[in-house]
Parts: sequence; structure tokens; C-alpha cells
Amino acid sequence: MSKSSLLSVKSLSISFRLEKDNLKVIDNISFNLDSNEILGIVGESGSGKSVSSLAILGLLPKGISEISSGAVIFEGNDLLSATQETMRSVRGNEIAMIFQEPMSSLNPTMTCGKQVEELINKNESLSKTELKKEVLSLFEKVKLPNPERVYKAYPHEISGGQKQRVMIAMAISCKPKLLIADEPTTALDVTVQKEIIELLKELQAETKMSMIFISHDLALVSEIADKVIVMYKGEIVEQGEVHQIFKNPNHTYTKALFNSRPSVEFRLKQLPTVKDYINDTINTEVITSSERKKRHVSLYKQSPLLEVIDLEKVYLSSQGMFKPKVPFKAVNKVSFKIYEGETLGLVGESGCGKSTLGNAILQLDKATSGILKYKGKDITNLKKQELRKLRKDIQIIFQDPFASLNPRLTVGKTIMEPMKVHNIKTTNDERKAQAIDILNGVGLSENDFNKYPHQFSGGQRQRVGIARTIALKPKLIVCDESVSALDISVQAQVLNLLNNLKEKFGFTYIFISHDLAVVKYMADQLMVMNKGEIVELGEADIVYKNPEKDYTKKLISAIPKGL
Repeated sequence: MSKSSLLSVKSLSISFRLEKDNLKVIDNISFNLDSNEILGIVGESGSGKSVSSLAILGLLPKGISEISSGAVIFEGNDLLSATQETMRSVRGNEIAMIFQEPMSSLNPTMTCGKQVEELINKNESLSKTELKKEVLSLFEKVKLPNPERVYKAYPHEISGGQKQRVMIAMAISCKPKLLIADEPTTALDVTVQKEIIELLKELQAETKMSMIFISHDLALVSEIADKVIVMYKGEIVEQGEVHQIFKNPNHTYTKALFNSRPSVEFRLKQLPTVKDYINDTINTEVITSSERKKRHVSLYKQSPLLEVIDLEKVYLSSQGMFKPKVPFKAVNKVSFKIYEGETLGLVGESGCGKSTLGNAILQLDKATSGILKYKGKDITNLKKQELRKLRKDIQIIFQDPFASLNPRLTVGKTIMEPMKVHNIKTTNDERKAQAIDILNGVGLSENDFNKYPHQFSGGQRQRVGIARTIALKPKLIVCDESVSALDISVQAQVLNLLNNLKEKFGFTYIFISHDLAVVKYMADQLMVMNKGEIVELGEADIVYKNPEKDYTKKLISAIPKGL
């Protein structure tokens, strides 16, 4: 171990005990982290990234996990053989951790200020005034707007990016030598993600602490890390300097992670997946600009399938118990048209009104004012019976398939249930046959018919959600952040599937996302929303190449591009 080495993980193997067998989740991994260095760990869900970091802190679940071999040497001491008392003093003081979902890590019953104070108070004896001053200083350091307001606020009263900054403030409050950041930006908008990356880089440069930055996005890791480890199925398949890995990846899996993400330079007919790289079945065909133009000419000759005219959605927000409620315009005078067979991309940061607009179109949350026309007919104020019929034609694919699927229903019943409601096919046998056809069509199989949602991975659950949606053969589908929670190669599979289904059934999509690279790849027209209004609307490639508005330019510049 070199003199400057802070952490050395040696031949670490970890298994989880199952009912009948042991499952090896980490297989003989070794790596070093030097002082004043940022190490990126990249890989998809299940690759072992988070498990290895939890092992460093001694936080693996007791009773079901077993470290079968290896050592974790931190400043010359093996943490795997350390006492609980030693580990308690290491956690937070020497090694701190930021988790992916700050809302589940922060106490909802305590103000943000008190939570950070509690942590500092364990390690230092300060007066109330000194404590508050220290917390406000930390909040300024992590660039929280209006630190005094955040100090008094509860977690639910601040944005996702601000919550993550509070978590970072807590993590650096004890001046750790090593900070582990586990997917700290995954759930955030690209602009907020960029701000958090810049903040972590600044803090690291200022404090000289070492950092392990964990992510499934290689381009993102390349913007912060000095060295990179690529993990796949519990093994390290490649490691080295960030420039070397980024410019000349050797392993097939590393190449797949690079190229599964849609390019902003060209549009492939099929995005490559990890499987394509492993089986050498990559389709390099691109959609040319002349093909795209020709398609658009025929698309926009038609009458619009859906017309949205001056749509508004107003909510009343409470200012306090005895104060009058104040109106808040979540969607403000929005107008656009969408044509059959088109994909309209809708992009913007959290809170811009994207999902509210989608829900108003679906009439899940009625618009306050404005007109909706479907196939030329005004559908703004339909009666219950008519609205039920319309539901068959306009469907939604949600962001979180697990939350939108009934855990008590098998996949087969989940797909057959809406078919029964809308009188598709006459018998259950006919519906079952069609459900199996649909499962095959979304890349699942007949064997999956009797399984429950918890028996599937995130990508497979999203396929189930898509299967349930297309069972009704709708005309218009709202995809609300439907790939944002997925790993990059699984995201590629789902995007390919959506495009293939569109080709086969002539679907029309409103594709909502905060990821402009994904939206540009999918969309014919690109619509940019900010503060409830459309700030830019036009052909996706033209808007991307020549954005007119500063807000659009900001979104584009925040896309992680790598080295």
C-alpha cells in the first residue's frame, strides 16, 4: 500500500444468504483510494456498487450478509475486524456517506437546521448560538439559497436539490477524510445534477477529502472523478485513470455503458444494449435528416389528433392557518397540437408543470380553464360515461411501475383487467391469449403471466406497465418520466420497445422527461416548459442545435457529455 493511500480494499467477497443457497454479490474485488482523490464507481443496479460501499462502513444487513474473504484497510486499520465502538467513531467523523434519496434519509419531523445541529453536537460542545452559526455557515458552504429559511424549514418544504445539499452539509459537518456519495444526483434534474457535481468538486478541492462517487452514468462520473472502477455482476471488469477509461474503454460492458445512452449528435434506428455488445449484434443504422423530413411532411399533412388551447391549471396554496389561500398557476395558457404517429417531447425541470399538463390532458386532474379537442371534438367537459370511453384511447405509462401496479394481482390479471373493463374480447380465455401475445410483444414471455410485480426487475416492471397500457390499443400515450428511474442499458431497451410499438401500432406519444438527451432522441417536436409556460416549441433537432431561449440553452449545457 502506497504512503498516500487512504483506503485499500483487498480481495473482498460478499454473499447474501437465501433460503436454500448463498448468492455471491461481490466477487474478489480490490482497489485503492489515495488521499485527496476522487474515485468513481460505475455500474448498473445489481452490479455491487452500493454493497461494496456499505461494507466499507460496516453497514451490511446483519443475518443475511456474509463477508467470505478480504480486507478493508482505512489508514492502516482493517475495518472488517474493527469493534462496533470503533466503527461508530469512524462513521460520520472519518467516513461520511450521502445517499441517493435524501427524503428517506432526513427526519420529516425535525427542521433541517436541528438535524444538522444534532450531528455537530455529538462531536463538539457548542452553545446554541455557536451551533446555529456553524449550521448556517455549512448551509452557505453548500450554496443553499436563503440559509436562514432552510434552517427553519422541514424537509418537505424544500426542493429535491436543496434536500441533497442539506445531506451534503450533514456529511461534511464532521470534516471527514472520506466522503462516499451513492448515486447522489440520480433523481435530480440535469441542471440541479450539474450544480451538485460542481459543489462536490469545489468542496473536495477546498477540504482535500477523498471521495467515492457511485453512479450508473459513466459520462457523469467522468466529470468529477480522477480514477474509475467499472463493476458488472459483482466484479470489477475495468479500472484506471478516468481519461484512459473514457477515451479507450477495453471491456465490452464499459463500451456498452458509453453507447447505450442516446447520442445528441446522431439518431440511431436502434439504441445498442449491453446484450448487443456482448453478442456483437449492434445495429449502426442511423435515421438521416432527409428520412426524418419526409416523415414529418406526411405527419403534418393530417388534422391534429389532439389540440390543446389556452389550458390553465390553478391550485390554491396555503400560506398558514389563518391566512387566505393564494392561487398558484401550475400550467399557464398552454397551447399546442399533436398529430397521429408523432412523438411530442416535453422537457423541463421539476415543478415546471410537465406532469400537471399530462394529468390535465388525461383528465385525471381537470384543467381550471382552456379547451381540449380530440379528433376535432371538444372533450373538455365530458360526462362520466363519455370520459370512460375516452380513457381507452388516451393512456399513460408512469415513472414508477412498481407504485402503479397492484402487488396483489398477477401480471396476467393486471393486463386482462382493463381489457375486461373496456369490453375487449368476449371471454377470459380470449383475453388471456391476447395478454400472452402482448407479453411476448414487450419482450416478456408466457411464463411471466402468473408472476407478481415483486418478482421482476425495474426494467421488466416497466415492460409490464407498457403491456397493460397497450392492451387497450390506445391512440395517444402519455409517457410520464417512464425511463428516468432505469439503468442506462435498460433505458435503451425500453426506448427501443416504445419506438418499435409506435411503428407497429401507429401510437402517438407525449414523452415527458427532464433528460433532454433522451427527449431529443425520441421526439419529432420538442416542447420546453418553465414555470407553467411553454418557452420554446419546434422540431427537436432544430431546437437542440439553435435554442432561442436562455432556459433551453441552460438545459442543453447541463447534459453530461463526458470528456
